[in-house]
Amino acid sequence: MAGKFHHFGVPTSRKSENETFLEGAGVHITDPDSSPYRIEFLRFESDSCMPEAIQSTPHAAFMVDSLDEAIQGKQVVLEPFDATDTLRVAFIQDGDALIEVMQEKS
Repeated sequence: MAGKFHHFGVPTSRKSENETFLEGAGVHITDPDSSPYRIEFLRFESDSCMPEAIQSTPHAAFMVDSLDEAIQGKQVVLEPFDATDTLRVAFIQDGDALIEVMQEKS
C-alpha cells in the first residue's frame, strides 16, 4: 500500500529551535512543515521507550488512508499508537529501510 510522502526523519543529538516534546515517547521533534526538504529531526531522551532502530535510523514517512492495511503482512517495528490527538502512527521495516506510516484520526 503506497502512501503520500510526508517527511524524512533524522535522529540527532543536537537541540533544535521550536522542538515539540512527545512525553509518551520521550522524544523532541521538529516540524517538517518548517523545513524546505520536509526533514523532521528527532532528539531522544536517554530513557525514551522508542525502539533502538527508531532512535538510530533515519526513516521515510508516508500518510496512508488505513494504518491497519499499511502494516498488514509487514515487519512491524512499532505497533500503531496515537502520536498526537489527530495522528496515529506505526513503524515498519522494508528490507533495510525504516518506514513510518501515518493516518489522520477522524
